[in-house]
Amino acid sequence: MISPEFPNPLFTKLLVANRGEIALRVIRACRELGIASVAVYSDADATAPHVRAADEAINIGPAPAAQSYLLGERILDAARRTGAQAIHPGYGFLSEREWFARAVRDAGFVWVGPPAEAIAALGSKTAARTLVVAAGVPVVPGTTPALQDAAEALAVALQFGFPVLLKAAAGGGGKGMRVVHAADELAGALASAQREARNAFGDDAVYVEKYIDGPRHVEIQVLGDMHGTMLHLGERECSVQRRHQKMIEEAPSVAVSPELRARMGATAVAAARAAGYVNAGTCEFLLDQDGNYYFLEMNTRIQVEHPVTELVTGIDLVQWQIRIAAGEALPFAQESIVPRGWAIECRITSEDFQNGFLPSTGRVSYMKIPSGPGVRWDGGIEIGSDVGLFYDPMLAKLIVHAATRDAAIARMHRALLELEIEGVETSREFHLRMMEDVEFRRGDITIQWLEAKLPELSAVMPPEHDVRTAVIAAALMAERDRNAVRPAAPATNATAANAAWQRAARLEGLRSS
Repeated sequence: MISPEFPNPLFTKLLVANRGEIALRVIRACRELGIASVAVYSDADATAPHVRAADEAINIGPAPAAQSYLLGERILDAARRTGAQAIHPGYGFLSEREWFARAVRDAGFVWVGPPAEAIAALGSKTAARTLVVAAGVPVVPGTTPALQDAAEALAVALQFGFPVLLKAAAGGGGKGMRVVHAADELAGALASAQREARNAFGDDAVYVEKYIDGPRHVEIQVLGDMHGTMLHLGERECSVQRRHQKMIEEAPSVAVSPELRARMGATAVAAARAAGYVNAGTCEFLLDQDGNYYFLEMNTRIQVEHPVTELVTGIDLVQWQIRIAAGEALPFAQESIVPRGWAIECRITSEDFQNGFLPSTGRVSYMKIPSGPGVRWDGGIEIGSDVGLFYDPMLAKLIVHAATRDAAIARMHRALLELEIEGVETSREFHLRMMEDVEFRRGDITIQWLEAKLPELSAVMPPEHDVRTAVIAAALMAERDRNAVRPAAPATNATAANAAWQRAARLEGLRSS
């Protein structure tokens, strides 16, 4: 039965063309709206949480994504077989493939995302630069057409001055990206960037930008309906990055004033309108130390970090993606959308922080998920989940919301201490150290900050964050003490347990001081 808050929909059943936490996120939104959900899964995901959470589920192939989640025709066939009328792509996989959005539409399904034409216009960084420049949007000084050869690259670099940044025109995530500091490095860096871009995206087009030293990565969430309304939902600070991959996100940003937020928001809206955009999207900007900002690219999908915006605005972005695709008009006024409080998100990945973030595989044998006021867990794993190398290492997102940034950091620190995942190494220790870092706590970060900070962070001896381990250690010490000095009366199990907990509490108190 359709929810009374979701009247006269264009569809009553939606297929989620994704896996993991984002698939669960969309399935939950469907359930609240009274829409039936269909999950797709590979052989590796046959028992995954998103498969059981959906009303229906259908296998689409072997574990490798190229043989399952990236096969558009398999997904369309699954939609036909289950009677789904709409398809939500989540993020990653086929979410930003213009051809897939077009195929979904041409097959008669509702695409929960921007029009294929908008994805095409913004999918190439060079094409997007051309489009937004015409709309008056500031961009980092650089080329718009792809570079032809090293000689052309050198001429541009000499015009801007070194260092410069080579960037793949298609894709993202740091693939096909190189910082070049001197002329004699340029030819080799260009060849390397082109090769990496070709392997990652099937397109070796690379362009060059002036390298901006010490900027922040600040992005603006936009939301537009089919009736001409386009709004911005404020900014997210995404400067904590390793190898161009975001690690921690927050909203709002310590570097953005209300006046700057309004200007950046208006710029993002202008860029979206120029592309004929509808649904949820994100404009990414570099913000320099003088308050100047430059358009980087537009992500034509829901972002991994969307929860921090949801928590500070109170707007359910995933539900509104579905509502917009069903033809609903946005009921919000721009002036009513202001950040309330502070939200922080930590990406919990299957990576070993103590060993250079090496991927970790295994079976999750134990989990304790944080809870309490202002804590949100968007996870795609459970006890018994197998973590392999077929997919992205992100296991879950831990998100907190509090009245101030300091309070949000303290809440995240508490939540991370509660989090326990056994059977696979995770990034929990990294995030704990980040919450304790003085520079992070005062917001003194740039997109280059973490790379310079990592040697210092990883060189520190691991603190005793794991309370369960501390309890076991304390119990062993208590047993040793009892054996060394015979007590006047035998200790009860309750007494030994109490001593263990007291020792654990003292250990935790010392660690936190």
